[in-house]
Amino acid sequence: MQSASAIAHPNIAFIKYWGNRDDNLRLPENGSISMNLDGLSTRTQVTFSAGLPSDRFTLNGVSVTGPGLERVSRFLDLFRRLSGVQLPAEVQSTNDFPTGAGIASSAAAFSALSQAAAAALDLSLTDQQLSRLARRGSGSACRSVPGGFVEWLPGGSDEDSFAVSIAPPDHWDLTDCIAIVSNRHKPVGSTAGHALAKTSPLQAARVADTPRRLEICRSAILQRDFDALSSVVELDSNLMHAVMMSSTPPLFYWEPASLNVMKSVPFWRKHGVPACYTLDAGPNVHVICPSAAAGTVCQRLEQIPGVMRVLKAGVGGPARRLDPSLV
Repeated sequence: MQSASAIAHPNIAFIKYWGNRDDNLRLPENGSISMNLDGLSTRTQVTFSAGLPSDRFTLNGVSVTGPGLERVSRFLDLFRRLSGVQLPAEVQSTNDFPTGAGIASSAAAFSALSQAAAAALDLSLTDQQLSRLARRGSGSACRSVPGGFVEWLPGGSDEDSFAVSIAPPDHWDLTDCIAIVSNRHKPVGSTAGHALAKTSPLQAARVADTPRRLEICRSAILQRDFDALSSVVELDSNLMHAVMMSSTPPLFYWEPASLNVMKSVPFWRKHGVPACYTLDAGPNVHVICPSAAAGTVCQRLEQIPGVMRVLKAGVGGPARRLDPSLV
């Protein structure tokens, strides 16, 4: 029996990943930039054992079968091929934040699973190699392997599409105040949504302009320029959702409360509260602000009708293996 555990954080994309050049390898149409979220995490234990009849997967204590289990099994096959160990595995994973609701649960999940599977099978892999492997499970998972502020280099093949840290967690004291407007699992997951991106007449324009937005965002992070960051983050989020809403069939992830938050945040900023919004593929709204403003931002978010609660996360570190004595 070979077992290991790992922890990873979800991330929030400032410049979004939406649409693949290769769905099987999850090679993105464009690069992206994100921030890992401290205080939100996925913990995963992987045990390879000859005593198991087949792979098993439990998420938050509930047994997962069907497509969810098949996805995990296919992912574990990558590690079994690398190690030469052909044993079934039991995967036990827990999230301390809503799953499948636009808070990058799959990013944290496959990043943690990459670390745990590699450790359990005694594979000595670099962060770059782990990022490449995590990408195969969920594209944005590659960004949860490094720490802090992270850029996913899209590359042209499996070998050169991975994420790197562009600034450590302590580079800029930002907070993500996440307005939870729904805990429900989204009806159309990101994997299915990526496949629809090309059906939007807006996708080609969004992708063509991405290098410009990446440069603005990268520079804003390195220079800690919140005004520049705010403008490009909100623009990028709006562009991705415009693509979603103009796809065939259209994807509408927003709830009425989502729009209330999106209309409120620029008004607050205009009146002296530094904050900007962004949404992944889900209804919950991430409001980014300097940590000094987080108390004010969270308090205001809680007063918006339809906001159920607000989660708060700073800048998170990399995925890492957990000490077996502490598991």
